[in-house]
Formats: sequence, C-alpha cells, structure tokens
Amino acid sequence: MGTVPGFDPVTEHEKTRAALRAVVPRLVRLLRDVPDPDASSGVPVWTVGDVGAHLAAVYLAYCSIVSAEEPVESLESVEWDSVLPPGDASFTERIAAMNAKSVELFGGDEHVRPGDFIAERGETFLRVTEGLAPDTPVSAPWYGKGATITLATVTGLMLSESLVHGLDIARGTGLSWPIGPDEARLVLGQSMPTMMALALDTAKAQGVSIAFDVRIKGGLRLAVVVEDGTMTVTRDAPPRAYDCTITAAPATFLLVSFRRTPIWKAIARGHIRAGGRRPWLAMRLGELAASP
Repeated sequence: MGTVPGFDPVTEHEKTRAALRAVVPRLVRLLRDVPDPDASSGVPVWTVGDVGAHLAAVYLAYCSIVSAEEPVESLESVEWDSVLPPGDASFTERIAAMNAKSVELFGGDEHVRPGDFIAERGETFLRVTEGLAPDTPVSAPWYGKGATITLATVTGLMLSESLVHGLDIARGTGLSWPIGPDEARLVLGQSMPTMMALALDTAKAQGVSIAFDVRIKGGLRLAVVVEDGTMTVTRDAPPRAYDCTITAAPATFLLVSFRRTPIWKAIARGHIRAGGRRPWLAMRLGELAASP
C-alpha cells in the first residue's frame, strides 16, 4: 500500500513558525498596497477591507490565547466569550459569530490599521511561543465549549488564515499573492488533522462509512476515516484498506478545502486525482465539511 516517512513534530513545528514569520511582512505589505478597501474580495460577502479586519481579529484571538500580555488600548474590553452563541452551538454557528464580530471589531477609521496590528501581534505570537513544545495545549472556546487544541495546530491555523485570506485580498485587488507548495504542505500537516474533524457536518455524516487515503505531493499522507457521524484524521497511519485515494498538489488541496477552488476545476487541471476501489467518493470529502 505504500508508506511515507514518519515526520518529526518538533522540526515541522519550527518550519511552520518560520513560514509564519516570513508570511507576516508579506501580508502587511499586501494590506498596505490595497488601492481600494471597498473593492469586492474573494469572499463574496466581504470587501477587501473586511478581509483585512477579519485577519487582524484572527491575530488578536490566537495571540490572546497564548499570551498574558495586555491587548492594545481600543481592544482592552473585548470579551471573546460574549461573542459566542450560548449553549452547545455548532461549529458553524460559532465560527459565523466570530467572523461577524471580527469585521465589526476592526472595521472603521476609529480602530487600529489591520496591517500594523498584524505586524505587532504576529511578532508577539512568535515571541511568546518560542521554545514551547508543539503539543502544548491551548484553549480555543470558539471551536466548541471547553475545546483545546495544540500549539502546533494554532500555528498552522495562523499560517492558513494568512495564506488563504491573503489570496482573497489579492483576488479583489489584482495584486500578486503566490502560495508555495511548502507553505501549503505545512498548513495541511499541522492544522488539517484537527480542523477537518472539527468541521465535520455530523448530520450529513450519519450512517456514512468511508475511508480516504489523502496523499499530498511532497510526502504528506493523511488517513481520513468517516464512521457514522464521526471523523478521525491520522498522519502516517498503519496500513489498512481504503475506499478512495486522493492525490493532490499541496496548494490545490488547501484551496479546495477552503472552497476557494472548485474541486471539478482542480480535477480537470490534473492537480487532484482520485483512485482506489471507489474513486467517485472523492467528491464526498468536501461535502461532509461544514461551512460557516
């Protein structure tokens, strides 16, 4: 069935930190070069300015859960718990609430400039997390009541938000925003095993039993198993039988996962291939993910 070499979580985490450190100034330059913040972005309901505001809130949120440092003046009174829907809200409801609040928080001239804020918070995040183990637990209530994820996942998420929303801004402004295969592969390896399972639409997954072998070009391999309303995603899984094998270029799989590129277009261009005994099931993987 083929195997891939085991990965070193510490080395990969450091590579992800380095990629994040490199993308922050690139993102800041992109935001400062935006000619019209009111232009439509790659996110249909948001302007380019809205995407920048959302990104600033993302950096605020993730920096706040790893740092005890005081936030900037205008944001001192923000209580993230008050933003979330009450009770056991779904993943989609929680993310939608956070997204709405993010644009409100940084929208308008009375707030800090998103680019400047991202530069400052990005540096703070990297500084306060330096030397911490990648499996350090971090509380992230917007992913569910009492939800805890690892520092490696948080770092991968910050990189993914930067890359994908940077592309949203670029698509709305005509500016350049390449996403390299190494960057995309780090996101897929660090954050996707956790986030794919969290984003599962449990209603659609009821009664479903499918095992996907996801092979990302360059060495990453994920076993994605959906079983009656649950999903497990495992790196370097022991050999087993799979229903569907998906082979994809790293950046393509990232953009398909975030619904920035239609899977049919990726397949038509040869950037994603499906195989195995039930290749037609490749389309189901994206359908099983909830989208706010």
